[in-house]
Amino acid sequence: MRRDDREDPFGDIFDEIERMMGGSREGADGDAHVDAFDEGDRLRLVADLPGASKEEISLQCDGETLTIEAGEYRERVRLPTRVDEHSAEATFNNGVLEVGFEKLDDAADIDLS
Repeated sequence: MRRDDREDPFGDIFDEIERMMGGSREGADGDAHVDAFDEGDRLRLVADLPGASKEEISLQCDGETLTIEAGEYRERVRLPTRVDEHSAEATFNNGVLEVGFEKLDDAADIDLS
């Protein structure tokens, strides 16, 4: 077996390191940085989008992943906790995007009957 034929056991680790450093192996063309802040019952994300205009920003969320598109820039951010995507509130000011969500409980109580 040649070395090139084996699966790369560190691929996921390198993908995460590049994502955290602002790069992406998924093909993001922009230069942005996204931080997540746990604020108790809310989750707030702050993204630096230098050179972007409010009109070109598109946001999509499925409760687990937030997709940010702004012109040439596209980033899929895996959220640290599940959120109610319908509770989203977003602002954009001077190249800084802030998106807030209400967090969902990870576990639900089950009533026995």
